[in-house]
Amino acid sequence: MMDISNIVRQLAISALPVLIAITFHEVSHGFVANKLGDPTAKFMGRLTLNPIAHIDPVGTVLLPLMMIIFTNGQFVFGYAKPVPINPANFRNPKRDMAISAAAGPLTNLILAIFSLLVLKFFVVPASVFFSGDITNSIFTPLRLMLTSSIIFNIVLAAFNLIPIPPLDGGRVLVGFLPHKQAISYSRIEPFGFIIVMILIATGLANLFVMPLVQFFLALLQLF
Repeated sequence: MMDISNIVRQLAISALPVLIAITFHEVSHGFVANKLGDPTAKFMGRLTLNPIAHIDPVGTVLLPLMMIIFTNGQFVFGYAKPVPINPANFRNPKRDMAISAAAGPLTNLILAIFSLLVLKFFVVPASVFFSGDITNSIFTPLRLMLTSSIIFNIVLAAFNLIPIPPLDGGRVLVGFLPHKQAISYSRIEPFGFIIVMILIATGLANLFVMPLVQFFLALLQLF
């Protein structure tokens, strides 16, 4: 049975971490691309941390809401409007496209580490020194939001590293392939979204994503 109060609570906890994660993910693509010679995202006003510029009605609003409803607040996922990149502006299009693509998942890992450090060294210690009311009204929501940030950023990084273009992992793989094989593999990009949906529907995506999630969680243990 659908627990409305739990869904609303989970939505309140997840909304800000999700917006921050997908905004920084997309901005990092455009920022690195701009540094490598492609100012397309800059000229289109996408090098901004204002989430409104990156919101996709389906990926940023509808999908996370549906995930929260159908999983009763246990899982949330979403994506932003992709930042435009023109490889023709790069000095080395294959290499620079791969670097720009890798910037997104790397940024999410950095956000996950940052969230963990804030949780470990500020929120948890600070909650010990305040009364129960302050802890319940301020530090408990902060703890839940930071935990949500850690999980969402790790899942977003792992999912985007699936080696199917136009996902970041696919573009990174193309950057490592020899020229002839890179061109051949790039041709699946128009069908990439359909392939990814099939992988998700059949559960095959988990064979790649979950081990990567576990690896990233183990990496966080270092902090």
